[in-house]
Amino acid sequence: MNIKFRLTFMSFLQFFVWGAWLITIANYWFGTKQWGSSEFGAIFATLGISSIFMPTITGIIADRWVNAEKLYAGLHILSGLTVCTLPLVNDPNTFFWIMLLAMCFYMPTISLSNSIAFNALKSAKFDVVKVFPPIRVWGTIGFIVAMWVTNLTGNKATVNQFYISAFASFVLGVYSFTLPKCAPQLQNIANSSIVNTLGLDAFKLFANYKMALFFIFSMLLGAALQLTNMYGDVYLDDFRKIPEYTNSFVVQYSTIIMSISQISETLFILAIPFFLKKFGIKNVMLISMFAWVLRFGLFAFGNPAEGLWMIILSCIVYGMAFDFFNISGSLFIETETDSKMRSSAQGLFMMMTNGFGAIIGSLISGYVIQNFFTNDNGSKDWQPIWLTFALYSMIVAILFALFFKHKHDPNNLSKIKH
Repeated sequence: MNIKFRLTFMSFLQFFVWGAWLITIANYWFGTKQWGSSEFGAIFATLGISSIFMPTITGIIADRWVNAEKLYAGLHILSGLTVCTLPLVNDPNTFFWIMLLAMCFYMPTISLSNSIAFNALKSAKFDVVKVFPPIRVWGTIGFIVAMWVTNLTGNKATVNQFYISAFASFVLGVYSFTLPKCAPQLQNIANSSIVNTLGLDAFKLFANYKMALFFIFSMLLGAALQLTNMYGDVYLDDFRKIPEYTNSFVVQYSTIIMSISQISETLFILAIPFFLKKFGIKNVMLISMFAWVLRFGLFAFGNPAEGLWMIILSCIVYGMAFDFFNISGSLFIETETDSKMRSSAQGLFMMMTNGFGAIIGSLISGYVIQNFFTNDNGSKDWQPIWLTFALYSMIVAILFALFFKHKHDPNNLSKIKH
């Protein structure tokens, strides 16, 4: 079978597993179980906690002892088994610990899937830079399809979303044993110190003022990256409590509306080269930050009727908000760090955004919503919630514009291609 097709199928299922519940779990949490916002913030913090240490641990295992595709398969099977137990839980604290275990199995598979794909494409003599992006796009498509499946089957507030995810994990786990071998590369790390092996040498970059600022702002913006994934679907679904919107398309198909965000993400990736060349990395990252302000602000004033255009535009803006910072940030690392620690620096960037940033954003947002924007009957004041998030993003953007200094050099960007 064509290796590109096989990797495409892997990428599709990789994010289908996640998309089956990530956007809709809030409907299950607040609607079906009627648990609190503080505990819900902790659930999304599991993504950050597991992202801090698990990719490094599994990376060392794959480098030293176990074929990456076998480790990848085992992790997906374990993830599926763990997710299968979530419907049996009737206590939010127990749910947290099981979800944390599930994320410890799932989150490292994202980086492992990249390693497996890169290795297979290089072995087949493909141009990785040219061939990999179209394969990876199918991961986003898989995420979108999973969202649609969960919504259209009427399961956005039921336990079945976890079973859908687990089934896809089992299929991918078994399938992964058939992927091309990605053997440990012992010779590459035989003489490495434990500091280099763990990627800790990248922390030296904090001694550089500009890099330290970059990583701090990465963490601060990372706190906002998951907020609409956490609360977007349940916010749209809550319009059912207003009689004039109860049977609206937005309420009935809120997850499909939210999937516009992921569709937008695939399109804005194509626009990044133009924006980088025209405006430079700092300005593109600044555009991303103000796009987050729009993302939250439009949600604050949108509704399923005359304000539908605001909700749709918010979802379209998401692609710019998410892609422009993540990809531009990675390119900034690529151009500003020494090649000897570039991989470690990329890992540190992910740790600050998806690790520490996600934890801070999840826990603080849960606390703030529970204590300041949740009424006695459990309903939430969504407009001030979104405006608070927008204000936070605005402050981060203004501080970034004032304190982060970086001169645009088109020639420096062009070196990345070579």
